[in-house]
Amino acid sequence: MTSASTGRGVWPLAGIVFASIAVAAAAGAGTPLLALYRSRWDLPLWELTAAFAVYAATLLLTLLTAGSLSDHVGRRPVLVGALALMIVASALFLVDGGIGWVLGARALQGIATGAATSTFTATIVELSSTRRRALMTVVTSAAPVGGLALGALLTGISVDLLGDSTRVVFAVLIASFVIGIIAVSAARETSARVPGALRSLRPRLVVPRPARSAFLSVAPLIGAGWMFSGLFLGLGPTFDRAILGVDGGAANGVIVALQPAAAAICGIPFARVPAKRSAWVGALLTALGVAVAVAGIFTTDILVVAFGAVIGGAGQGAGFGASLRLLGAQADNTDRGALFSSAYLIAYTGYGLPVLLAGWAAAAIDLRLVVLSYGAVTAGLAVWALAGLSRGQGRVRTQPARTP
Repeated sequence: MTSASTGRGVWPLAGIVFASIAVAAAAGAGTPLLALYRSRWDLPLWELTAAFAVYAATLLLTLLTAGSLSDHVGRRPVLVGALALMIVASALFLVDGGIGWVLGARALQGIATGAATSTFTATIVELSSTRRRALMTVVTSAAPVGGLALGALLTGISVDLLGDSTRVVFAVLIASFVIGIIAVSAARETSARVPGALRSLRPRLVVPRPARSAFLSVAPLIGAGWMFSGLFLGLGPTFDRAILGVDGGAANGVIVALQPAAAAICGIPFARVPAKRSAWVGALLTALGVAVAVAGIFTTDILVVAFGAVIGGAGQGAGFGASLRLLGAQADNTDRGALFSSAYLIAYTGYGLPVLLAGWAAAAIDLRLVVLSYGAVTAGLAVWALAGLSRGQGRVRTQPARTP
């Protein structure tokens, strides 16, 4: 019996889930604020894109170097350190002294998120009882996108309602990170200390041999889903105003948050669906949602864009949760952190790099053409995943591996 199945273990586990949502919410909060900063400081588009890109770049670098660190030093030290770093990043946002401070805060957010994301997933899965493990794996897949949606939505609303929204938002986030540190400290350690911590910091993609077939099968699905999130969270503030004519923080926050919110909410019911079937449905819905959303942007029909966001968001929720379930069944406590880190490396590469390229392209060509190209690549990855899953690629076990 794990500690999570007892009353003593439930509250730390709930606090850790809450903290994982708060970390993602901090990143999502930056999206509406970047649009606000652009208006306040008269920033060029490339500086706005740079503020998004520096977060993605530091996050990816951290996943490459520190993604498996918790497999060696334990889950709790990595999570406490990451949450402390998020407090420092939030304090930099409170300074609000110009784009340089924002870039610094976003860089620290990326480092902290890269260190924490896969470790949160491994910790929550390992603290969960065997009976609840499939559900909690899906919850961990919903937490990052749900947090992004929550941060973008609440910040967008606060921009309209409050005179000093930045201070309110990040003061609340700091309090949330303190709660997270308390919860992590109260939880039991699930990963024993083993040698090799310094060697684990070499940049690399770690996929244990038993998981390679499953990883190749779900990688394009993970990439497609997170690229679709990037379309809204990275490019959304730009095409909302330039193409759809949406003005105001609350309206912008709603549109930006709709896709990740759909991913978080719709992904949970798929925990009861067999993982391979859920992945197939997720790939189909993602491809369909991309097509509908891009059509809505081209026709400047905001309702069609919203409909596509919900369809594709549901696809991402189903597909990403299923992907983590398929991968988690291939690992144990000695390499689960590294494997989930590799999955999130694919996810955040799809989330960040295409947005950076699209931001640069938008300075030279029509934004509609950029969106069309972005959508074509995203849909292509989803169709690739759909074809592979339909062929039965990656014959993998679906029951969790034994844990020490």
